[in-house]
Amino acid sequence: MAEIKDFDRLYTTYWHKVYRLCMGYVNDDALARDLAQETFILVWENLPQFREEAHVGTWIFRIASNRCLRQLEKNKKRQKAELPLQLPEEAVPDRAAEVELLYRFIAELPETDRIIISLELEEVKQGEIAHILGLSEGNVRVRIHRIKERLTQRFKEHGFQ
Repeated sequence: MAEIKDFDRLYTTYWHKVYRLCMGYVNDDALARDLAQETFILVWENLPQFREEAHVGTWIFRIASNRCLRQLEKNKKRQKAELPLQLPEEAVPDRAAEVELLYRFIAELPETDRIIISLELEEVKQGEIAHILGLSEGNVRVRIHRIKERLTQRFKEHGFQ
């Protein structure tokens, strides 16, 4: 019974974060929801074997990242889907255009950069991002800085300051 309560707590805590991470990878609402759901199925199935060698959030994000990467491999030759008209985001309504642009710009990034910035946006610690991706923390820090510069430039090109 404790396992069910633990899973419920994890699901409640991480669902939106995992969904947004998946959205950053695939840029498709329905597919992001499916990938997030598949992630939590894997979390449920593997929760009894979780050894707490990493923070539970890191473990969940790693499962989600792996699911998304497998999906991207399957769809390598297919065109990216257009952004859904209504993003289920807790954004302020007057910022909706900026949020949609952000997702579009993130979707244009190389795969690893999409993972890094999506995890950064979910406020995952840079050390955990490094652990998830098998990179050094310094490399992650530099890449985040460069990605943010690239995204800022893209916003400026579209008339946002």
